[in-house]
Amino acid sequence: MELGSFKIDILHDGYFKLDGGAMFGVVPKQVWDRLEPADDRNRIKLASNPTLVRTGDHTILIDTGLGDKYGPSSLDHYEIELPRYLTAELHRLGLEPENVDYVINTHLHFDHIGGNTVRNEAGDFIPAFPNAKYVMQKAEYEDAMSPGPRTKASYNPDDIVPLQESGQIHLIDGDTEVVPGIRMRVTGGHTRSHSIVEIEAEGQKALFLADLIPTSSHIRVPYVMGYDLFPADTATYKEELFKEAVEGDYILIFEHSPHVKAGRVRFDGDEIRFIAEPYA
Repeated sequence: MELGSFKIDILHDGYFKLDGGAMFGVVPKQVWDRLEPADDRNRIKLASNPTLVRTGDHTILIDTGLGDKYGPSSLDHYEIELPRYLTAELHRLGLEPENVDYVINTHLHFDHIGGNTVRNEAGDFIPAFPNAKYVMQKAEYEDAMSPGPRTKASYNPDDIVPLQESGQIHLIDGDTEVVPGIRMRVTGGHTRSHSIVEIEAEGQKALFLADLIPTSSHIRVPYVMGYDLFPADTATYKEELFKEAVEGDYILIFEHSPHVKAGRVRFDGDEIRFIAEPYA
C-alpha cells in the first residue's frame, strides 16, 4: 500500500482465537455471531496483523504479534497457529530483523508484543530486532511491570525484560511523533495508555487501530470489547475518531481482522458505513 512516499505493508503473522463474547462486550451473540461466527467453544478467529512502514529514512514495525513462547495449554486455549510468520514476512519483503530501526508497541498485551523477543541458542530471550528502539508509553510500561489481578495474565515479562537489559526501551509520555510522519496517539479505553499509530505522508493519512477497533466487525461505536478496562472511553474516542476519519478520508488498518485488513469509513445518514480498501 502506498501512502504518499511511504510504503505500508500489512503483515500476516497467523491466527488465534478468543472468546467471542469477550471480544464484543455487551453486543448480543445473535448479532456478533453473524459477523464473526463462533466455534463450539464460543471462540472467534482473529488474525495477527503487525504493520511495517518504510518512510525512506526509517523502517518501523508496529506491534510484533504473538511470538512463540506458548506451552500446550495456551496453544490449545487460544488455538494459536504455529509457526509464527513475522520473520518470514520480513524476508518476503527483502528485509532482515536487523533492518528494523523502530518497533512501536501500541500497548504491552502478549498478543501484540510477543514477537518483541526470541530465544537464542542458549535458550535465553533476546531482542528480536537488535538495532531497533522499542517505543512504548511510560504509563503502559509501568502497568505491565506492576499489573493488578485483573490484568496480570495479559502481560508476559519475557516480552519486555530483555529489552530493559539491552537498553532498547524508549519510553514516551502521551501523544508523540516517533519519526517524521509517524505519531503515537493515546486513546485509553482498552488500557490506561493504549495507543493507535497515525501515519501521514503528503497529506494522506492511515491509522493503525490496535485494540481500539480490533476488527472490521467492530466498526459500530457500541461494539466495544469486554476486555477493555475503560469501555466508555473507548466508545467516546471511537465516535470522535470516525468524524475525523471521514473528514480526512483516512485509511484504517485493523490489527486483528481475519478478513478485511484495511478500509475507509463514510457516514450514511447518522450511521457509519465501512468500505473495504484493496491493498497490496
